[in-house]
Amino acid sequence: MRCEVLAIGTELLLGQIVDTNSSWIGEQLAAAGIDSHYQTKVGDNPGRIVRCLRTALARSDAVICCGGLGPTKDDITREAIAEVLGVPLELDDEVAARIAEMFSSRGRQMSTNNFRQAEVPKGASVISQVRGTAPGLICRLGDRAIYAVPGVPHEMREMITRAVIPDLVSRAGVAATIFSRTLRTWGLAESALDEVLAGRMAALDEVVASGGNAPTIAFLASGIEGIKVRITAKAADQASAAALVEAEEREIRSLLGPAVFGVDEVNMEAAVGALLAERSLTLGVAESLTGGLVGSRLTSVAGASGWFRGSLVVYASEVKRTLLGVAEGPVVSELAALEMAAGAARVLGADIGLSLTGVAGPDEQDGQPVGTVWVGLAGEALGGPSALLLRLGRYAGGAREQVRLIANISALDLLRRRLLEHDRRDG
Repeated sequence: MRCEVLAIGTELLLGQIVDTNSSWIGEQLAAAGIDSHYQTKVGDNPGRIVRCLRTALARSDAVICCGGLGPTKDDITREAIAEVLGVPLELDDEVAARIAEMFSSRGRQMSTNNFRQAEVPKGASVISQVRGTAPGLICRLGDRAIYAVPGVPHEMREMITRAVIPDLVSRAGVAATIFSRTLRTWGLAESALDEVLAGRMAALDEVVASGGNAPTIAFLASGIEGIKVRITAKAADQASAAALVEAEEREIRSLLGPAVFGVDEVNMEAAVGALLAERSLTLGVAESLTGGLVGSRLTSVAGASGWFRGSLVVYASEVKRTLLGVAEGPVVSELAALEMAAGAARVLGADIGLSLTGVAGPDEQDGQPVGTVWVGLAGEALGGPSALLLRLGRYAGGAREQVRLIANISALDLLRRRLLEHDRRDG
């Protein structure tokens, strides 16, 4: 069973609204074991909607139309579907009565154009509306089907869950599910990941070529959130699909090692927080060029108060010296980073100190080019002080904000790796 998603609305093309509906529908289709190879956006133009529908039905078993079911003249999904089906629109008296009753129960005057929402293509089944006024539609065209749901997210989700997915599963006839897991990595370029995993991906391809069932691996570049490695498997039930994914995850982790920092929604700050919490350690941060970004990310993690003591924004050189005890001399240096980390731990009463000092741009500082960043760590829990020099200029394209953002996650990643390395040394 192959099902496409067609998002309808000129506002989507203009960027006035971000199309989160299509991604959510895609997740639901995958969870139900329904293949979805295409997602399309189209504006409120009858000819283009009709062409998109016909294209979708020519290559897929079903299409879900999202949006364009409102009462205004630019809501033309019903008309487009009727044209594709070759049938007229008919007023559904039951739907009309339900819409009128909904307005009456809310003490509101109903405009006559709301009755447009009660017009349905002849022969179509109505998905009753329980949260708004626009009903959904299930339309048959031979062995194909068109589903139409409102664009309002909470209305759409309710209909997809209650009516569309069950109908698709019933039509598919064979129970299946698709299960995915995403490993989040930092420190390896996409080309490097591809090189490391090339052999594994080739082995999976051989399994499929011989008629077996194997997961697929895909890379998703996510900017400052790292590169994601998505593992996807399809099986008769979720437990079987999950078992395939979990086995493959173990293989990939053995190849990538500490480059993997999280799974699915676990971001870098959550991964660091979990390590600190497991070890009953506290963290204090001193930030110069990042200006509080690290502290902001850390405090976004639920339960951060258990392991995060605070962040000191020490932007001016004299503040670094008076507050943290940084010695006279260049403040973009290994020594300054180490003294800042030690000072953060001391002033904030933390087990571990983390510091960042560097040149965000647009100009050089102390003879150092834009993108030069020193990260400092202090604390016996890490086996003593250490510092790392980052040259981020070429990765950030010289953009000030990009330097700050990459420095942020790179510093947290350094702390994460030091915690793991100290565990291995102790073990």
